[in-house]
Amino acid sequence: MATKTDGEGTGRLAKLDGRVERGNQTRRLVLRRTVDIASVEGLDALSVGRIATELKLSKSGVFALFGSKEELQLATVRAAGRIFLDAVVEPARQSPPGLGRVGRLCACWLDYSRQRIFPGGCFFYGVIAEFDAREGAVHDALVRADRDWTDQVERCIAEARDTGELRPDLDVPQLAFELIAFMETANAHSVLHDEPDAYRRAGVAITTRLRAAATDPARVLQLP
Repeated sequence: MATKTDGEGTGRLAKLDGRVERGNQTRRLVLRRTVDIASVEGLDALSVGRIATELKLSKSGVFALFGSKEELQLATVRAAGRIFLDAVVEPARQSPPGLGRVGRLCACWLDYSRQRIFPGGCFFYGVIAEFDAREGAVHDALVRADRDWTDQVERCIAEARDTGELRPDLDVPQLAFELIAFMETANAHSVLHDEPDAYRRAGVAITTRLRAAATDPARVLQLP
């Protein structure tokens, strides 16, 4: 039999759960806005006051969620990382290890930039340039994100080498460096010059480089 005390406890728990969910919803709303701002204006453009004003939230409420500008920046980097993972890495993992996965990973990255999932193009390309010569927690978070992406590309290439689809003497880090350079150049040219054809050029360059490294060039499909 439920007692009055039991009922009061359940009510307090329900209220607490409601506040937590509202806080989570507000956090998601804030971070969706901050990743867009940072992709265009940089992480330094973020502030608790600005976000509160733009989203018509209380400044104290936003501050309670993040506590400082640095934590807001770090949370924004983490949120952007989750979006990137869903748009680029996870779709590529649906392809079996080999050249197909390497090509899918590159194609997903180009599409991620082309579609302007972040209005400023690739989120990380812009903010890494902003923080590359600095020190601190935000710089370190961006270093980890960049290394994770490079490691992902290298793993896909190494898998393709291990399946016999890429030459056994292939320099994996070198090929990864080149493919990432092609992708980032397409992003930069497209954003700066409003030049969509940069993605086609990058696709041609990546396909040509993979065919040169493949044991059977005919197996490398042209990137869209």
